[in-house]
Amino acid sequence: MYKRILLPILFRFDAEKVHYFATSALQIAHKIPGMAALLRWLFTYRHPSLERTVFGLRFPNPVGLAAGFDKNGEWVEELSNLGFGFIEIGTVTPRPQPGNDKPRLFRLKADRGLINRLGFNNKGAGPAAGRLQFFRANHRGPNVLIGGNIGKNKDTPNEQATDDYLRCFRDLFESVDYFVVNVSSPNTPGLRELQERAPLTALLGRLQGENSLKNKPKPVLLKIAPDLTDSQLDDIIAIVAETGIAGVIATNTTISRDGLQTPPETVAQMGAGGVSGKPLQGRSTEVIRYLHTRSNGAFPIIGVGGIQTAADAKEKLDAGASLVQIYTGFIYEGPALASNICRGLVD
Repeated sequence: MYKRILLPILFRFDAEKVHYFATSALQIAHKIPGMAALLRWLFTYRHPSLERTVFGLRFPNPVGLAAGFDKNGEWVEELSNLGFGFIEIGTVTPRPQPGNDKPRLFRLKADRGLINRLGFNNKGAGPAAGRLQFFRANHRGPNVLIGGNIGKNKDTPNEQATDDYLRCFRDLFESVDYFVVNVSSPNTPGLRELQERAPLTALLGRLQGENSLKNKPKPVLLKIAPDLTDSQLDDIIAIVAETGIAGVIATNTTISRDGLQTPPETVAQMGAGGVSGKPLQGRSTEVIRYLHTRSNGAFPIIGVGGIQTAADAKEKLDAGASLVQIYTGFIYEGPALASNICRGLVD
C-alpha cells in the first residue's frame, strides 16, 4: 500500500515538507491507545542470529537509521517501534542553526535517490540531549541504541572546530550510546577540509583525550565521504589506529553526479548538495571493502549508502561492514524496510 498508494501522493509535494508531515503523522498515531504496540508488532522482527556485539555494544539487529532523518532527537520514541536496532540522531551542532536556504531537499525519482543541501539544520546539542534523556527515562518499548552525530556550526572557523565538537560531546555524553564525528558533509563550507590527516588526527585525538577521562568512555566513530581517494582512505586507516577510535561509518553523501538517470538539466536545476540512495550504493560498498581489506578488519565499519533491500544490506555486510544504516531507502520503501531487511538476512 505504501509504494502503490501513499508514495505517489507524497511525491507530489515538496520533499522536506513531506518529511515533517510524515513524522508528525507518526507522532499523532502514537497518541492513539494501542498504536505503539501495533506498530511494534507489525514492524519489529527478532531473531537470535541478528543480534551482535560491535565496539562493546549489544545490538538487537544490525539495521540502523542513519543520521539526518531525526536531526534533533524528536522522534526516537516513535522510530524505535519501526524495527531499527539503533537510531542515530543529528547532525547536531553546539548552537542552533537554520541550515541552508530552502528548497534544499530534492528527489531523484528515476535514480531512487535524493539530493540534499540541508546544512546541519538543528536546534542545538543541549536541547537534543534533554529530549534523549526524557526518552531514556520514559521509554517502555524495545531496546534501541542511540548514536549522536556531531558537527560544527557553519560560522565556526575550522581552526576552532575542535571546540564545537568537544561541546557537543560534553552535552550529549550522558544521552547517547556512541558518537559519530561528521567531517564529511558536503553542505557546510570547508567542512571536508577537516578530513585531511593533520587536522583530523588532532580533532579525534582531543575527543579521545576527553573520552578517556570518563568512567565509562563511549565509542567514537568517524563518518567519511565516498569521494576520498585510495591514499586518503589509507590515511583514514592510519588515523583510526593512531587515535584509537572505535570505527568508521562509510559513507556520507557524494558530490558526484556520474551515472544518474535523471536528466542532467533537471539535476542542474536542483543545484549543489550531496547525493544519497541508489546512486551511492556501488561506491559506498567499494569504500567499505577497501577499508576492511587494507586494514585486515582492524576496526568495525557501519555501511550506509543505497540500501533498499536485504540483498543490498548483505552486500555491505559481505564487503566487511559489521552494521548497516538506511535513510533514503526508508523514504522509498516505507516503514517496513528495517523489518524486511532483518527477515531477509535471516532467510
